[in-house]
Amino acid sequence: MTKSDFRAYCLDQIKNANASTKNYRDERVRMLLIKVLKHLKAKRILAFWPMGFEADIRKTIIASRAMSEVYLPFMDGVSFKMVPLRYPLERKAFGIYEPRDSYRKYNLIDVAIVPVVGVDGSLRRVGFGKGMYDRFFPTLKTKPFTIFIQSCACRTMQNVCDDYDVQGDLVITPHGVQSMRNTNVERTTRRKRHRRCKRASRIFNFKKDYRNPF
Repeated sequence: MTKSDFRAYCLDQIKNANASTKNYRDERVRMLLIKVLKHLKAKRILAFWPMGFEADIRKTIIASRAMSEVYLPFMDGVSFKMVPLRYPLERKAFGIYEPRDSYRKYNLIDVAIVPVVGVDGSLRRVGFGKGMYDRFFPTLKTKPFTIFIQSCACRTMQNVCDDYDVQGDLVITPHGVQSMRNTNVERTTRRKRHRRCKRASRIFNFKKDYRNPF
């Protein structure tokens, strides 16, 4: 199986998800995300403004502004930069909503909340294939605690991603939260990352959440 095969499978799962359960699934993701963010107590958060098929986390994003600085991606060439969340949002390419541009450079965040299409065995991200997050993350001053958000759980235990694909610390789906600690694959992250994932796993009552068709 290739990454392209797995991406196509996940997109098909999203496309054919039961529309009548969308609100319930979104609410589950929002509740779990709020719980995680409260424990992390992040001061600077990079989030995303969801498109229709993605998990609707807008209420959580807005609520987070009371305690944290919240940023959204602003597309910039083949990548993007962070800009503070402020209204009005404007609809840009690919149907993505963005705040107005900011000429100040931001490159330091504590937590990144990232949408994913699928996740492989080493908890690396499968997105839409544009590579924007893969180009953006190396520009950050430090590696943030990275939370993947899925509207439908889609994961393979095979390692289909490349080394440059963004690796998450947690995956949140409507079925629960999962960390690297719950996988049975060889871990490729540095020892320091392992300790952080184990520490997080003790804080959040993680559940195994495998949706592995391969």
